[in-house]
Amino acid sequence: MEAANLSAAATGQPSPGAVVRSTPGGAALPGREPPFSVFTVLVVTLLVLLIAATFLWNLLVLPTILRVRAFYRVPHNLVASTVVSDVLVAALVMPLGLVSELSAGRRWWLGRSLCHVWISFDVLCCTASIWNVAAVALDRYWTIMRHLQYPLRTRRRASALMIALTWALSALITLAPLLFGWGEAYDAQLQSCQVSQEPSYIVFSTCGAFYLPLGVVLFVYWKIYKAAKFRFGRHRRAVLPLPATVQVKEAPHEAEMVFKARRPTLTFQESGGSWRERKEKRAAMMVGILMGVFVLCWSPFFLTELISPLCTCSRPPIWKSIFLWLGYSNSFFNPLIYTAFNKNYSNAFKSLFTKRR
Repeated sequence: MEAANLSAAATGQPSPGAVVRSTPGGAALPGREPPFSVFTVLVVTLLVLLIAATFLWNLLVLPTILRVRAFYRVPHNLVASTVVSDVLVAALVMPLGLVSELSAGRRWWLGRSLCHVWISFDVLCCTASIWNVAAVALDRYWTIMRHLQYPLRTRRRASALMIALTWALSALITLAPLLFGWGEAYDAQLQSCQVSQEPSYIVFSTCGAFYLPLGVVLFVYWKIYKAAKFRFGRHRRAVLPLPATVQVKEAPHEAEMVFKARRPTLTFQESGGSWRERKEKRAAMMVGILMGVFVLCWSPFFLTELISPLCTCSRPPIWKSIFLWLGYSNSFFNPLIYTAFNKNYSNAFKSLFTKRR
């Protein structure tokens, strides 16, 4: 560092570590680092609030599941698995991502070890969160469409299997660069820390972490929507033709009573149909909103992540940051969607903040 400063002084150039200010005439002068702008402070404040809200909101779901007895009758371990992954995203991934955003030139100053920790948890937790969304959608699909072949015992086994596969696949995608030699996350010369940009790993990771679960979620929602639309049409009020006059005799030993129907139609609704329709409609709406938010949050990031290395295109850093944090925000929206379409969750949250009389 001393040699660099001496060399810079001899050549009349500022040292590599010095901060340069521009004068009105265009000359560059060494000086202090300029303070953060108002826009930067506002963005950092919003990101800190997002991190805190994501962590606290997801953390409230776990005691809710443990507290409400109704959740013991139905396996809610899929929601718990999603909460765990989202809590880890908020506790470990997002804070280190914010540190990276605040670094000068988005350089990584925390060393190789923390770089590997950040990238590993980033890939692991975000992939697990995405696959948990797909698992929740599959569980809702089997519960509604195959409720006779999907009893409680089968549902518990299936949910446990889906959780194991979710975290195993996420771990495989995380460890793939180390297992198969697909690049390095940390570059000491450029002081950069990012997911391996090896084209083969990019294709493998994006397909395994996003495009495959996206196909599962789209297929499930299409099947639920199609079945709900079919059953809604089947369970609609039926219209049966009747004669112009209907005579009904009651109490043969009493005076004869005759009822006449002037309209030749009779309407009725199938027993139990309204409850089933409401349940399917609510489930289809929940899966639809869950899928819509999931696609909106993660599609921009994974599209650019797949296209950029293959076409050697350069992305502006600001757009890369926007797409990344938009994907992180999906961990904030997940518990909101679950609680909005489940009365047990809503009532449990209310009971957490209200005193029992």
